[in-house]
Amino acid sequence: MKKILIIDDEEKIRTLLSRIISLEGFDVQQAADCKTGFNKLERDDFDVVLCDVKLPDGNGVELTIKIKEKFPLLEIIILTAYGNIPDGVKAIKNGAFDYITKGDDNNKIIPLLHRAIEKVDLAKRVQKLEKRLNERHSFDKIIGKSKVILQTIDLARKVAKTDATVLLTGETGTGKEVFAQAIHQEGKRTHQSFVAINCSAFGKDLLESEMFGHKAGSFTGATKDQKGLFEEANNGTIFLDEIGEMAIELQAKLLRVLETGEFIKVGESKPTKVNVRIIAATNRDLEKEIQRGNFREDLFYRIAIFQIKLPALRERVIDIEPLANSFVNLFSDKTNVKIRSITNEFLEALKRHSWKGNIRELKNVIERSVILTDSIVLDLDSLPIDLQNFTSGNPDKQRPTFDLATVEKIHIQKVMNYTNGNKTETAKLLNIALTTLYRKLEEYKL
Repeated sequence: MKKILIIDDEEKIRTLLSRIISLEGFDVQQAADCKTGFNKLERDDFDVVLCDVKLPDGNGVELTIKIKEKFPLLEIIILTAYGNIPDGVKAIKNGAFDYITKGDDNNKIIPLLHRAIEKVDLAKRVQKLEKRLNERHSFDKIIGKSKVILQTIDLARKVAKTDATVLLTGETGTGKEVFAQAIHQEGKRTHQSFVAINCSAFGKDLLESEMFGHKAGSFTGATKDQKGLFEEANNGTIFLDEIGEMAIELQAKLLRVLETGEFIKVGESKPTKVNVRIIAATNRDLEKEIQRGNFREDLFYRIAIFQIKLPALRERVIDIEPLANSFVNLFSDKTNVKIRSITNEFLEALKRHSWKGNIRELKNVIERSVILTDSIVLDLDSLPIDLQNFTSGNPDKQRPTFDLATVEKIHIQKVMNYTNGNKTETAKLLNIALTTLYRKLEEYKL
């Protein structure tokens, strides 16, 4: 039941309004002055306040500021005795939802209350979604208890509180975007936009347009003005993934943004000013790229004000088990396959693998295992063949494989992994007919 608080020093007005509102199914409470009303707000959870302008110990218009500061989701409707427009205007500026004249506008109260409550409900839903989003992208959601990952999280937490430009380095799949989102979420710009762009996904000209925007007619196909991602991220954070892939000519324009906070859209002559925090990421050694002439040294020193190297999964083997369990739960829910446990042999094989694709590769392997298993337990046979050969505790598994069928099975599995499961491409690479591949996949239960 929605709760309404009426603050008015006239008892007859309070009683009348309370009766009208209660008949609509609302829970109504009353207060005769500012102090009593505010005390009630602190003790209980109200949705809307109906507040008189002139009260014995204060002014309802000024009280609106105090209420909104403490209870920003609560809506306030101001009651005026004589339809005082200046009071009403000031009340709206102070954060009130609306104002009505006592006595004359009683028939407007209920529709107005419903509209105010709709706004409150919407604000509460948005707050819940934001809370869930914040929790999803917080450092607390990064899985791992190894010393190296905890040290990395600690570094990232410290820089998150500042506005410093951050460079995240590390192998592919180590979670650079996850860290970038967490840094944004725990920083000063948390309520502003987080915009991500993969610099390797576009050619030079298209990347420039994506980043900085363009004017209509600036190139073929530019039929209207287009905002760039830097403009979209204004006052927030922009994440430049794979920055090492950015063309050298475009690096100069990025350097200008870092130095002046300005850029020029494609086809425009006047600069656009923005205030953004830049987080960049790369799996390349940028200092070597500088020596090769592929990356600007001055840009490197601007983006590498605070550098964080994310550890490879093989450097944090202790974290493989909790990560695997998390992915098993995730994909069990997604696929509606109930996996109750994973065997020690399964885990041991995961721990012995080199994980060149790091967490992303582990996630893909777990997803595949969950989809293909016919059991409620993930065991060694649930894994791809190349991972099965890393198991310990079984000498036969560690000896070189000479059996022709087993060698063929392993080779087919490797080619399938290479093509990401594309059977047509796999058949072409193996130089066999597609029907032959299907037969062998069925024979080897791949």
